[in-house]
Amino acid sequence: MPIPVHCRTLNVEGVDVFYREAGHPGRPAIVLLHGFPSSSHMFRGLIPLLADRYRVIAPDYPGFGNSAMPPAETFGYTFERLSLVVERFLEALGIPRYILYVHDYGGPVGFRIAVRRPERILGFVVQNAVANIEGLGEPFDVFKALWADPSPANIAAFARLLTFPFTKRQYLEGVCQPAIVGPDGYSMDQFFLNRPGSAAIQLALGYDYRTNVARYPEWQRYMRVYQPPMIIAWGRNDFNFTLEGAYAYKRELPRAELHLLCGGHFLLEEASVTVAALIKRFFGRAYGF
Repeated sequence: MPIPVHCRTLNVEGVDVFYREAGHPGRPAIVLLHGFPSSSHMFRGLIPLLADRYRVIAPDYPGFGNSAMPPAETFGYTFERLSLVVERFLEALGIPRYILYVHDYGGPVGFRIAVRRPERILGFVVQNAVANIEGLGEPFDVFKALWADPSPANIAAFARLLTFPFTKRQYLEGVCQPAIVGPDGYSMDQFFLNRPGSAAIQLALGYDYRTNVARYPEWQRYMRVYQPPMIIAWGRNDFNFTLEGAYAYKRELPRAELHLLCGGHFLLEEASVTVAALIKRFFGRAYGF
């Protein structure tokens, strides 16, 4: 029988965090951390495929998706703040240990949690998220210009990353089966990006992304010391994050399992079944679940 996916909201320190949940509460937990400019909606195909074996939790960060969107002027959007909200969200749910599935912005959110709470991490699934500077692709030229000089011209250039053509490009460039990538994902993302106040939130996070780059050596050291089990399921045609970013994980984690799959940045739009099978096989061998 199909396993239902529940849509719930939990208040975390005054912020309503929306999340999707499926699977038995007694099973090992896998936490799905979405990227930019998406939400837990990006995992809509994956969640039911994992729910027979895991307790699957997929939150929307504050300012994304269906979670509350406090103004940038009052909330202070940083990756550290987002990671703390997710960590406290998981504590409120009573989940002591978990696998982290990280995509794009989910990488810095997840690695910050892992560094603070290494004892809680059962392992990682990495889908096009980096912890190394060589993994930053072409759009990060715009980020780097913003970090060097947050001038009106560089802010305007960054704002183009929030428009429909760029959102659609993230979903469609590099795909291998275009006929199965529907418009739902990029249309949903753009709906949320177009809300009043969203541009200021995304600008704050875009500028703060420089702090992630500064912490890459710390995250690499965490991986070398703790050797968390890791499977990398990478859309090999991604223009946001390079193949060098995928290979770099193997320097810290020689036993990591790397799969370069045919697809782009939002690989799950066409490969949810493949990725689910890889996860189950990998963690089945690592832990027996």
